[in-house]
Amino acid sequence: MTLDSTDANVVRASKLDCAALSDALDRLSIAGQCYKIRPCDPGFRMAGRAFTVLYEAIQRTPGTVGEFIDDVPAGSVIVIDNQGKDDVGTWGNILTEAAHRRGMAGTVIDGNNRDVALCRSLGYPIYSRNTWMRTGKGRIQLKALQVPVVIGDVTVHPGDIVVGDPDGVVVLPRAQEDAILAAAEEITTNEEQLREAIRQGMRMDQARVAFHYHELQSPDYKADRT
Repeated sequence: MTLDSTDANVVRASKLDCAALSDALDRLSIAGQCYKIRPCDPGFRMAGRAFTVLYEAIQRTPGTVGEFIDDVPAGSVIVIDNQGKDDVGTWGNILTEAAHRRGMAGTVIDGNNRDVALCRSLGYPIYSRNTWMRTGKGRIQLKALQVPVVIGDVTVHPGDIVVGDPDGVVVLPRAQEDAILAAAEEITTNEEQLREAIRQGMRMDQARVAFHYHELQSPDYKADRT
C-alpha cells in the first residue's frame, strides 16, 4: 500500500479496519459504506484522499478515457464513477501500470475493471463492482475530474479519505474525518479489550456487556459511561 505519510489523518485511517470505520460512521449517522464495492484481491488494503473521475456514455464526438492519470497526485485513491454500469470496463492493465509506478494508493470503481492478474501481481489495490474483459474504449468517455461522484450509493467529494480492506470500501467526508477517526479508534480499542477478556476466560455475554459491544455503533453511545 502506497501511503502519504505526511497526511496525519490518512495515516490514522490506514491503521483502522473498514469494519471499525463503518461502526464509527453509523455512530455519527453518516452514510459512508460503499455498497457492493469489493477488492479484486482479498489481500488488498489502501488509504488515501480521493481524486474523483466521472465517466459518461460516448458522445457524437468521442472523448478520452484515462489520460488524466499523469495529473493525479501520488498517494491518491482514484475514484471512478461509471454510474454502476457493468457492460464495459473502465480500467485495465495500462492504467494499473501507470498508477502503480506513479505511487497511487489505489483505485475504486463504481463499475467494472479488467486485467485483474496485473493488479494482483503488482499488489496495486483495485476495488470495483465486478470484473469483465469488455473494453470501455469507444463506449465511454471522461466527463469531469474532481467533482462529486457516487460510489456504491455513497457521494464522494475530492479530498475525502477513502479506505479499503478485504471487507470493502468506506469514505470519510473531509468535514467529519476527525470525529470519524476518533470514534473508530475508540471502537477498535474497546473490541481489542473485549477479545482479550474472552481469551482470559470471560464468557461472551459478560464480555459484551462489560465493553458495551452492542452499543458501540449506536448514535446514543456515551464514551464516558461506566
